[in-house]
Amino acid sequence: MRVGWGVDAHRFAADGQVLLAGVVADLTRGIEATSDGDVAAHALIDALLGAAALGDIGSHYPSDDPRWTDADSMAMLADAAGRVVGSGFVIASVDLTVISETVRVGPIREAMRAALAGTLQVSLTAVSVKATTSDGLGFTGRDEGLAALAVAVLEDKPRGGVRD
Repeated sequence: MRVGWGVDAHRFAADGQVLLAGVVADLTRGIEATSDGDVAAHALIDALLGAAALGDIGSHYPSDDPRWTDADSMAMLADAAGRVVGSGFVIASVDLTVISETVRVGPIREAMRAALAGTLQVSLTAVSVKATTSDGLGFTGRDEGLAALAVAVLEDKPRGGVRD
């Protein structure tokens, strides 16, 4: 079994939308980012790649590469998951925490879980989504942006129906 941890944070922008796991979470502002700025997807990409010892989001999807300008972060997550599975692992579970003072996860939690389960090709029961505030502390507390933390658990892919 392997465990990986990921984190991402982005500043809010005046225009656009806030996406979390590909689900619209806020239409009143956007995110400053190279891609669509989905902190949930980005944190999970790092957690998955880290657990498989495949580098990080920047090594596969560098922000200075124009291919990733306005990129769909959930497509990036699907690609990262494919790399992990292609390296001989099964995604056993993922756990995500979104940190924001004002973006509410509760109303979209189940949509986020379903989107992540579908993208990662895992059972809905293997996906946990939580949220918290920072109680007024730091950039999230001042509502200047939001962040996400993620953990991914990988297992070795069974060979011939038997786990090694």
